[in-house]
Amino acid sequence: MATRKSSKPVQGLTALVTGASSGIGESLARCFAADGHDLVLVARSADKLQTLAEKLGGEHGVRVTVLPADLSKPDAAKKLRTALQRKKIAIDVLVNNAGVLDHGAFTGIAAEKHQALIDLNISGLTAMLAHFLPAMIERGRGRILNVASIASFQPVPSLATYAASKAFVLSLTESLAEELKGTGVTVTALCPGITATGMLTGATDSNPHLANLPGFVVGDVDAVAAEGYKACMNGEVIKVPGAVNLAAILAARASPKWIVRKITGSVFRKAL
Repeated sequence: MATRKSSKPVQGLTALVTGASSGIGESLARCFAADGHDLVLVARSADKLQTLAEKLGGEHGVRVTVLPADLSKPDAAKKLRTALQRKKIAIDVLVNNAGVLDHGAFTGIAAEKHQALIDLNISGLTAMLAHFLPAMIERGRGRILNVASIASFQPVPSLATYAASKAFVLSLTESLAEELKGTGVTVTALCPGITATGMLTGATDSNPHLANLPGFVVGDVDAVAAEGYKACMNGEVIKVPGAVNLAAILAARASPKWIVRKITGSVFRKAL
């Protein structure tokens, strides 16, 4: 995986974290706060964000701004940028973590749910980049962390739209990483495997088969966030946390696509 060297984190920088109310987003917010970054927390749940803001501000002495937003809406990213400009808050690190997942047969998921997933996982993330990246380039410094998935690397029956959306995130990240060379801005894709978050709990509730996953394949959310934070600040382009996940991805990238399809198909069709 490609790596770039970067300077050490500096206190007083501001990180904007989407999907910060729970899961990997919340854990990433904790990582940034612990290292002295001021925070802008974004998610739909204002109450959860406010509770987290008070806790992180009290524990680490950082400034925490709460901006509830539904990033699946077409104008949400623009409104966030405008609100921050009014507050005179510049974003030094952008963490695109907000995302949703629907598990099941493609035809068993309503068309509006497929569209809602695309609106957030793809359109919302792209809009955040379009609205916040130009200012980073103008200042000559910045970090971006896009949360993708190991599903980015192969087709996944029962997660077809989700896996495709995360493949978009990975491809966009790799393209921007090359495009932005020499600008002072780096872009990182964090590609976690199955992680113990509310998203996994929700998927398990709708499909009891997922409860049979062996413990060693389910990552700890704080460990995943810590690896993602470090990779982002070091300017790595792709970070796959966990030795098992990394081995699986390397094997998939080295294998013909028809073999990868056959293996993933035989495994994930059982979850339908």
